[in-house]
Amino acid sequence: MPAELVAQSVVADPFPNGVYRYAVGGLLVGLGAVVIYLGTGIPAGASTFLESTLSYVSDQSRFQQYLGSRDWRVVFTLGIILGAAVYAVFWQRGAWTTDVQPWRLLIGGVFVGIGTRIGKGCTSGHGVCGVGSASKTSIVGVITFLTVAIVTAQLVQAMGVSP
Repeated sequence: MPAELVAQSVVADPFPNGVYRYAVGGLLVGLGAVVIYLGTGIPAGASTFLESTLSYVSDQSRFQQYLGSRDWRVVFTLGIILGAAVYAVFWQRGAWTTDVQPWRLLIGGVFVGIGTRIGKGCTSGHGVCGVGSASKTSIVGVITFLTVAIVTAQLVQAMGVSP
């Protein structure tokens, strides 16, 4: 097999939908983080959306720390939802669906929600902004959740679990 075919196979196997969509998606995520950081001086992250939104209806001090940033956090989160909707309508064939059972999504969501509060950030906050700024806590967080995700995915695949 010529070297070019081997090289194409190595690249094509992990990216069955092509490399460009991941590169373009990563570029847009990175640009979004840059815009937020340049405009606010705060690393972007979606996990603080709930707490900052609760500051509109609660007087508890833990939520009041977001008074100065809650408005842009709402706009940022709405932008994430709007961007995904625009992509789904114009470039994706039909709405996104999943075969994953709702109870599995709910349990996974609860773990992610608790984990992001304990870890003081989510995958986007730690993975994109934290690692990008060489934050030691973010590097530890990313290494930890990637390790758990890789091990879990390998175990699930080996066990033959399906949605």
